[in-house]
Amino acid sequence: MKKFVVVLLVFFISNGLFAAEDWGKTGHRVVGEIADSYLSKKAEKQISKLLNGHSLAFVANFADDIKSDQKFDSFSPWHYVNFPFGEKYETYPKSEKGDIIQGIDKCIAVLTNDESPKEDKVFYLKMLVHFMGDLHQPLHIGLADDRGGNNFQVRWFNDGTNLHSVWDYKMIDFYEMSYTELATNTDVLSKEQVEAIKKGTILDWMYESRTLCENIYEHTEIGEKLGYNYMYEYMDTLRSQLQKGGIRLAKLLNEIFS
Repeated sequence: MKKFVVVLLVFFISNGLFAAEDWGKTGHRVVGEIADSYLSKKAEKQISKLLNGHSLAFVANFADDIKSDQKFDSFSPWHYVNFPFGEKYETYPKSEKGDIIQGIDKCIAVLTNDESPKEDKVFYLKMLVHFMGDLHQPLHIGLADDRGGNNFQVRWFNDGTNLHSVWDYKMIDFYEMSYTELATNTDVLSKEQVEAIKKGTILDWMYESRTLCENIYEHTEIGEKLGYNYMYEYMDTLRSQLQKGGIRLAKLLNEIFS
């Protein structure tokens, strides 16, 4: 019986049938580390008080970590939003359980409310750091039919996996850089480029990820073997999304704590 369970677990893991974590731990820490470097002095001081001196990178995976506790199950749908290609988020029926847009709005509402207890502000700050990373992972603005690419089976070099996992962590892990190395080696941007990235609304940033998601689906086939060429095609895009996520997270935090 034990042998059967082990074989079954290996099958599930190798075929990507367990839900993948968003961006993986490294990716989320990259977003937090980048955001830290764009914080205003005022925001940095207030955030340090709330987080007891810890960095944004340190708390970036909190929203995934609490998934192990059933009392936080209601927050799971806040990591993503799914709607068909060709539809608009604003007009498509919303999930009664919430989604990433509603989740980010809730975080901002709590953090900007002077009457919010400190405990709530700490919790929703940690959640916001994570959700802003999720917002920039293209497969988190995906399709319900395949669970955001979790049921889109592909091969990563010689291993069976799914498209969601490739974007969450397979490419990042293959790149073999720590989160600090990735954050340090972001593209050099002019002030004008940084300001351009900051422009827009949360919905605008969501649609930017959505456009990337559509491109990924257009250029990836079910069962396809992905590897070096896929890295060549998309790793710069992935790195750019992490950088944008960090810059935009800092923008929101600077506004919240201004």
